[in-house]
Amino acid sequence: MLSFENTKIAFANRSDRELKKAHFVFKVLAISWLNNIGTKLTMLALNLGLPVKGLIKWTVFDHFCGGEDILDCENTIQGLANYNVKTILDYSVEGKQNEADFDHCLGKAVSSIERAKLDGNVPFCVIKLTGLIEFDLLEKISAGTVLSEQENIEFLKGRNRVDIIAQNAFNANIPLMIDAEESWIQNAIDEIAHLLMTRYNLKRAIVYNTAQMYRHDRFFYIKNLYQKAEEGNFYIGLKIVRGAYMEKERNRATKMGYLSPIQPSKSATDVDYDRAIQFCVENLGRISICAGTHNEKSSLLLTEIMKDHQVLEDDSRIYFSQLLGMSDHISFNLSKVNFNVAKYVPYGPVKEVMPYLIRRADENTSVAGQTGRELNLIRKELDRRSL
Repeated sequence: MLSFENTKIAFANRSDRELKKAHFVFKVLAISWLNNIGTKLTMLALNLGLPVKGLIKWTVFDHFCGGEDILDCENTIQGLANYNVKTILDYSVEGKQNEADFDHCLGKAVSSIERAKLDGNVPFCVIKLTGLIEFDLLEKISAGTVLSEQENIEFLKGRNRVDIIAQNAFNANIPLMIDAEESWIQNAIDEIAHLLMTRYNLKRAIVYNTAQMYRHDRFFYIKNLYQKAEEGNFYIGLKIVRGAYMEKERNRATKMGYLSPIQPSKSATDVDYDRAIQFCVENLGRISICAGTHNEKSSLLLTEIMKDHQVLEDDSRIYFSQLLGMSDHISFNLSKVNFNVAKYVPYGPVKEVMPYLIRRADENTSVAGQTGRELNLIRKELDRRSL
């Protein structure tokens, strides 16, 4: 019987020492003022070359990241695989905006595909288009701005990088996820994802786009994409998430005087998320999904929808996914009863991954009950082990 309260299963992969360390990490994250000051001081110390890397690596980095390179991630990959949990490798370096950095990200993406080919423990690879194409170009295309001749050349070079990665994924038969980003560049990302689906998703879903359901227009996007797939006879890959840029989105909309793309409430987001997974399972003949969520109700709902539609737990068209270091009670209890589960495993140099780690810190501080839930589950398991 599936239960997200079973902490014995949830933390079976962690020793007492590792569990106590996780408890310490979340205790620190629970102190909002310390969290806010700490992230700023950490970035300052790293930029000044102060010797703080070891402390960061021992605490938040080790908890939320697989390592500094793919080889470093092997222990994490194998450790998760021992409990029937797969890995999604995510090179989480951000903010790079020159040709050398774009080519470097291209190389990392191809390397992750090569690693995924070795065994079934890495069923997806993932890319962020702002690691391959200039942000400003994606913004201009999303707004319908006509590019200059030079800008058009630069954009085509960037799109070609993405196509090289997708071609490698297609040849290796490894699905490739394209991360969602800010709404003002998402139109361009959607267009590129659609183009790649028409090229590489003719027999099954290889290219996956991401729908952030905290946007009030994304359920419409999913239904519209489905119509295009029916007409164009290609398959859809979708990662369904709630979203990660809410405050930035609202602030920009207020500052620039346009309607915020964000849902009016958390409950509206939940409704659209659940509608999306329901729609995808109802159309599983055309759509494959990865449900990226730390929400117990949505995770349980998806298992019930699958049962209602007589979809087997291990059907390769449906994956559940959570971030490494978070919501193990969902991941490991699902995998225990044979659902497909894959952890997002970020990697990269400590300094370069700090923006990702800061978002994790912000998320655990701002998302209602997230840190408290993690702490309560860890304490429950520590208490169980002490009996």
